Order: sequence, then structure tokens, then C-alpha cells
Amino acid sequence: MRFVLVIALSGLTLFAQAPRPVVLHAARLIEVDTGRVVTPGEIRVEGDHIIEVGSSVQHPAGAEVIDLGDTTLLPGLIDAHVHLFLHPGAEDLQTVQESVAQRTILAVLAARDDLMAGFTAERDMGTEGAGAADTAVRDAIDKGLIPGPRLRISGNAIDILGGHEDAIGFNPEQRVLPNATQANSAEELVRAMRGQFKEGADFIKIYETGHDEIRNGEWSTPYQYTQAELEAAVHEAARVGKRIAVHATAEPGTLYAARAGVVSVDHADALSTETMRIMHEKHIFAVPTFTISEYFAEHPLPGDRVETERAKLEIHIREFAKQLAAGVPIAMGSDVGPFPHGTQAREFVLMVKYGMTPLAALQAGTVNGAALLGWEDRIGRLKPGYLADIVAVGGDPLRDIGALERVRFVMKNGAIVKR
Repeated sequence: MRFVLVIALSGLTLFAQAPRPVVLHAARLIEVDTGRVVTPGEIRVEGDHIIEVGSSVQHPAGAEVIDLGDTTLLPGLIDAHVHLFLHPGAEDLQTVQESVAQRTILAVLAARDDLMAGFTAERDMGTEGAGAADTAVRDAIDKGLIPGPRLRISGNAIDILGGHEDAIGFNPEQRVLPNATQANSAEELVRAMRGQFKEGADFIKIYETGHDEIRNGEWSTPYQYTQAELEAAVHEAARVGKRIAVHATAEPGTLYAARAGVVSVDHADALSTETMRIMHEKHIFAVPTFTISEYFAEHPLPGDRVETERAKLEIHIREFAKQLAAGVPIAMGSDVGPFPHGTQAREFVLMVKYGMTPLAALQAGTVNGAALLGWEDRIGRLKPGYLADIVAVGGDPLRDIGALERVRFVMKNGAIVKR
């Protein structure tokens, strides 16, 4: 409670950069792109940038030296699939019962929780019916008004009439609004995208598959947009230097998305050999979101069956091994929101459990995440000239990936936010 009050009362001073150089010292430092472990590890930070990295760096006169003990220094973690405007509970009901103002307040708290868990950058994958409210949250974070990760936002996602997020299951006479913006053709897609860009979206999220079923032990899901429609969306986004991400679980929607040239296929539960080949060739990221699958297998939504959710998870685990063998690029994304914010480092644990090496999982949530967010030249690595987004975790994540669930220290943009 006292910590929350400090955040509430300190205002802009909480986010002011250190007035003097800072030297961080820890037992270890991991160069995430190479896997090299530096012992001990030190980082010199001046202003909002990293100046020097190594086992021993220069200690300028007047520098603040912070000894973090038996911890490992890492780049700030990156979650490429979050929902700041969702919280545990029935998704469709909360988007109907809670006002946009109420949901925005909860999103601010969610952003704070994610930052304190070490996630210094995130991609918000749709406000689920709250329109462009994430623009205000992103901008407030950027101005230092509230604590949170640096964000890439999509505003409302885009869906077809009767699609994945079209308030299915409610009384049609009540005219319950969908949790996404509707578009039913290439022309309507482009129009909806232009509206999202006008309201501040950094990228566009499109629902490409749903509703999902298991038939004869295999994943079955209808596609929502044709390949040609997705190509029109990708072309329109490229016109203004932006990209398309799709919610897509299985074929043929995943293949259409890969052929169209989207930047990521989120969930990617079951991909064909051809889809995996294209994703490897075009460097299209799969974002597995195992944590949400595990959570729904243990906490099914109203109307869902535990057995079905567990069967989906088992298929995803089996198919993930094929994706790794095929060289599909992987970015860490948890789908946090339906489960509590600030707990999504569980995704790293599950990616390792289901076949990734600890280093590959760590890269998925740092260098790969930075590339997916379009910030590969400024975050995701501990390198001179990069922004000072830095965390320290208890233990060595290359030996115990669960160390990423024990974040002891967080610096974002050169400002210490957890110590």
C-alpha cells in the first residue's frame, strides 16, 4: 500500500532520469543475442541511455553505484501480446458491464503491474471494445504521467460480422456491441484501418480465425478474411509505414496471413508445413501465448469445457515442436489480461517446458520482441547507445528460466522504477 501511495503522490519525480551517472553491478550479465555470460556484470547509464557494458566499467566521479548482489542483469523484458483493458473474469461481460472510463483506470493499473514485473515494453493487442483508449494510456506513459511499459498499440481490433469478437451468445435484440471494429470486405478493412490510424494506432490487429473447435483430434477453425483481403490490409499499412498482426490459430487462415505478409501470427496453435516454410522465409513471428491456454484449461470461460481446452493445449504443444524444428521465428507473448497482469513471465517457463532452450526463450522476450515492435535498434539488448531498459533477476535464467519470475530491479529509460 505504501508503494502504491508513493506512485500516486510522487508524480513526475518518479520518472525523472537520474541526475548523475549510474553504475549497476551484479553477479552476472547476459548478452542475450549471443548467450555470453559476463561475470561480474556492470552497466554504466547516463541519462536515458546505456554508455558502457562489461565486467568492469568506468565509474565517473559522483556516479551512483548500485550493487544488486547475486542477480543477473538483462534487457527489459518484452511481452508482444497483452490486453491492458482486460482482467480476470468473463471477458464478454466485463466489456459490456464496465464503462470505458472504468476500464481505462484498470488499464493504467495493469500497465504499472506489468512494468514492476520487468516488462519495459509491450504490444497491446486490442482494447476489446474500448476503442482508442489505449492511445491515451500510451501517451500518458510516454509523457511520464503514469508508470508503465513503452507501448505499441492497436486500438480496437478488426473483425467480420459474426466473427470471433462479435458478441456472439447474447440476445440479438439487445444489440450488444462487438468487441472489435467490423469490416466485411477489402474496402471496409482499409476504411477501418484508416480510422484506427487516425486515432493513434501503431499497428493493426485483425481477427483471422474463429470460432475454434477440435474435430477428430485436429484443430478446426474458419477463416474470416481471404488472402486477397489481407493483402489489401498489409498494403494499406505499409503505405504509412505500419504493419499487420493477426489473431490466427490454424489453417487455412494462418496460411492466408503468411502469404499476405503479416508481421506476426498470434497464437499459431496449428500451422501447416507450407505456412511454417513461409513464416521462416519471410521472418514472420509466431507468438505462442501458452500462458493463456494453460489458464483457460484450468479456468474455462462460461460455456467452455475443461476437456476441450486441455485438448487444444495438447495440440498446441505438439505443433510447437514442429514450429521450432522448422525454424519459425518466435516472439514471447502471453495474452495477459484474462489472467492477472504482472504474472506473465510464466510464458518463458512454458516455452522452455515445451521445447525451447532457456536462451532461445530469453531471446524471444528481448531481441525478437524488440524486432516485432519495430524497436530493434533501441531496446532488447544491453549495448552502448541503446535505451536504458534494464532488469535484474534473482538467479541465473540460463540455468533456471523461472528466475524471470523473480524480478528484483527495474530501470526504464534510465529511471529506476523498482529497487
